[in-house]
Amino acid sequence: MADATFPSAHPSAAAVLGGLDTVRSKIRQAAEDAERDPTSVRLVAVSKLIAAEGIVPALEAGHRVFGENYVQESKAKWPALRERFPDVELHLVGPLQSNKAREAVELFDVIHGLDRLSLAAALAKEIERSGRQPKLLVQVNTGDEPQKGGVSLSQVDVLLAACRDTHGLAIQGLMCIPPADAPPSAHFALLARIAERHNLPILSMGMSADYPAAIQMGATHIRVGTAIFGERPRRD
Repeated sequence: MADATFPSAHPSAAAVLGGLDTVRSKIRQAAEDAERDPTSVRLVAVSKLIAAEGIVPALEAGHRVFGENYVQESKAKWPALRERFPDVELHLVGPLQSNKAREAVELFDVIHGLDRLSLAAALAKEIERSGRQPKLLVQVNTGDEPQKGGVSLSQVDVLLAACRDTHGLAIQGLMCIPPADAPPSAHFALLARIAERHNLPILSMGMSADYPAAIQMGATHIRVGTAIFGERPRRD
């Protein structure tokens, strides 16, 4: 279903269901350890570079919240899947180019990577045009890493204010990807403090390697791909 620029993995149904069960069990345990209700944590199963037939076992098992990184890949595989499973909630968890804002607003229910004023303007235009209202999260570069997307810590307040006051956007929460070489908990705690300061209900943080720590720090959404679907092929 995906085009040649998006290599696809084809995990077995048994592997996907086993991964899903293991992740759900670890979510319950981490939430209980943190004295949280496990149902307060939403699992976004990240299915980037997974063929449609590799996603179907999770859908048939009742999972409905999925994340993708690439607009074009998502356009190739999700419309047909949504015909079969219309109650899917689809999240864009990768970076978004402003020129893909129209397609993103049309396809996704939650967009995690809002990190600059130009993208806020493009999303506002397409939301007004289409009438669709995907939930929007601001991505924060908690480690101020130059190679990584996300608004810098010094500009978070400015961007949030501009989204609200200039573009009329209702921001629902924050997202982060901690530096790979740093303990993640401090970054999760920092994101939680910023969200609390701005009264934002959604905290998207934690991936396959660190989601238990994110849950302890208050994550409402965790983005887990490899632990469910296995390793993905590299995209050239």
